[in-house]
Amino acid sequence: MKLIIRTYKLLFKHPFTISRGTRTGVPSVIVELNEANLSGYGEATANPYYNTTVEQFQEELYNKQHIIEIEASKTPEEYWSYLYPHFKNNMFLLCALDEAYTDLYARKKGLKLYEHWNFKIDTIPQSNYTIGIDTIKNMVAKMNEVDFPIYKIKLGTKEDIKIVSELRKHSNAIFRIDANCGWTPDETIKNAEILKTLGVEFIEQPLNAHDWEGAKKVYKNSVLPIIADESCIIEDDIEKCHNHFHGVNVKLMKCGGLTPAKRMLNKAKKLGLKTMVGCMTESSVGISAIAHLTPLLDYVDMDGALLLKNDVATGVQVNNGNIVFSNANGTGAFLNE
Repeated sequence: MKLIIRTYKLLFKHPFTISRGTRTGVPSVIVELNEANLSGYGEATANPYYNTTVEQFQEELYNKQHIIEIEASKTPEEYWSYLYPHFKNNMFLLCALDEAYTDLYARKKGLKLYEHWNFKIDTIPQSNYTIGIDTIKNMVAKMNEVDFPIYKIKLGTKEDIKIVSELRKHSNAIFRIDANCGWTPDETIKNAEILKTLGVEFIEQPLNAHDWEGAKKVYKNSVLPIIADESCIIEDDIEKCHNHFHGVNVKLMKCGGLTPAKRMLNKAKKLGLKTMVGCMTESSVGISAIAHLTPLLDYVDMDGALLLKNDVATGVQVNNGNIVFSNANGTGAFLNE
């Protein structure tokens, strides 16, 4: 099995602002695992909140190339367990390698990934489209630019209720709120009462990721469901989120790939938690991988490639919220020429 490493700068169509700051682009590493004229693809993007850089990704991949490039005879679960001791301090890279190997494995079997997992895609959730923090005028313009049945609205400002009230005047779509750790417990409880009247479905990660006492208070008193994001990183976090959140948002790069994400979602469902998978800023390589988990999900946020003006791949598409799978095997992703 041969490792091929490519780096890109993914550029946003519009500057993208959340409570932690504004970005115009995101560096990305796409790994390709090739064997017998077939390739699988995976992705990791740099993220300052998690202290990851493309330079770090490249260096570690080259240093551990001899570990990665073994004969592709293991199952994806076995390969993930084999890699874990070597990449346990870099879940983003572990994710990229797991995605690529799982993609390659399904392609070698001549199956789409969801077929390999024996999943049915008849009833899967629609994806939301994310509206970053901006002036109200610009946020309305972004909604008018992309007509979706569900919008996820980034908040964490002093004008949050005003923003949602104004946006509601321009759309009948379902709203989801993501405060990215920007609120206090009391603020969340109070905001939830108003936001419910404005057609908001749930609130994602309103509190600091480590405020478990505050999370418990909000969980007991919020009139809207609260979904964990930054508080739910790895497999052990699922049980911590039980009785502190109503649901969990699992992100492949944070947990180490498709293999652990599937385990996390199954565990969450057993505990009665709502299940969601979200994206970072990713090309269609990462987004296509997410799509195959949708049969396990109540909610999905896989609009990352739609926010880009230079998607570097093709694969699964999201059309007006509806997920359209590729005809190709594996995850269905291919890099553009």
